[in-house]
Amino acid sequence: MTGVELPLAGFLLLNLAITLLVATRGPTAADRMLIALLFGTTGVAILVLLAYAGGATELVDVALVLALLAAFAGITFARRTWTATGGGDG
Repeated sequence: MTGVELPLAGFLLLNLAITLLVATRGPTAADRMLIALLFGTTGVAILVLLAYAGGATELVDVALVLALLAAFAGITFARRTWTATGGGDG
């Protein structure tokens, strides 16, 4: 452990807070979905950094679940958008 993990996690948390403010003004559903994916990615990074800094390996499992949920949300949004615009088969 180098001691950089906690300040970096704090910076990512600040980034997440700023993103939350931007999310309230997202003009389209696609913008809001990208912000949700950013939340998932940044949340995974924060959890992995905290797991490494604190030695709590359980946080890595939570981070993996969060990454899967973010991926499923992105895929579902893309499928629904593609179908709603008439670009897909089913």
